[in-house]
Amino acid sequence: MSLFWRIFGLNSVVLGFATALLLWAPVTVSVPVLLTEAVVLVGGMAVMLVANGTLLRWGLAPLDRLTKLMTTVDLLRPGQRLPVSGDGDVPELIRTFNAMLDRLEHERATSSARVLLAQEAERRRIAQELHDEVGQSMTAILLVLGRAADDADEPMREELQQAQEITRESLDEVRRLVRRLRPGVLDDLGLISALSSLTHDFATHTGLRVVRRFDSDLPTLDPETELVLYRVAQESLTNAARHADAERVEVSLGRAEDAVVLTIADDGRGTAEAACEGAGIRGMRERALLIGAALDITSESGAGTRIRLTAPVPRKQP
Repeated sequence: MSLFWRIFGLNSVVLGFATALLLWAPVTVSVPVLLTEAVVLVGGMAVMLVANGTLLRWGLAPLDRLTKLMTTVDLLRPGQRLPVSGDGDVPELIRTFNAMLDRLEHERATSSARVLLAQEAERRRIAQELHDEVGQSMTAILLVLGRAADDADEPMREELQQAQEITRESLDEVRRLVRRLRPGVLDDLGLISALSSLTHDFATHTGLRVVRRFDSDLPTLDPETELVLYRVAQESLTNAARHADAERVEVSLGRAEDAVVLTIADDGRGTAEAACEGAGIRGMRERALLIGAALDITSESGAGTRIRLTAPVPRKQP
């Protein structure tokens, strides 16, 4: 039934009922109108308006649900759809809106995948240049400073040794940046070793206590899934250090049926507001979409934050 005929039918029911009351009810209208007759007419009008409003609200309820979904839908949280049944303008409108969400989510996932892959390629290029050019140049500077310090007299030797120490610290920082940009241990030794190295460096630089719980019987994951899990853990730890005001962070990785679950929980101050998602969390959601994973974030004021990424295990090709 079209929207026009739906509204027309609902109004017809109300007007037909009012007409039936006028035909068969013992109601008369005098000239001039008596007070009791005016009360009856006004009461009947009020009943008609209430009945008409109730029927219209019931008839247009699907449009209200559609409007609410349109104002709250988020492409980073896929799967938000309205149930639809029957024929007519309203069900067809809901079907069209659901189909539009399907297309938008697919296009968003495709474009996000291209952007993230481009970002990783750029990270890899910068990390390679830092390692090959800056790292080697600073290593050469260290050797030159070392030889100069051996041949120099005091107090020049002490100053050269100080410059050598500053250069060595800078080289360590460059290497740490290289590991953050492109974790070579992830490619060489796998996800568990990469996460262990990440959490160890995080605890060393922040002073926070990090508890690790990694299952030993994890399934084989493709490189893309491992990279997403690593990046989500990296961003979660960064958020915990910058914003959570935490003292303890727990990182766990385990298996749940046909999925791998990564959980990062801190004992920080948390937040009671669910809408304060910054660029870091939205970036994690985009990475989760890249592999079809589900990202759940639970944060309560005074109770810390818990980030849970459930990544499906790729099916083996027969």
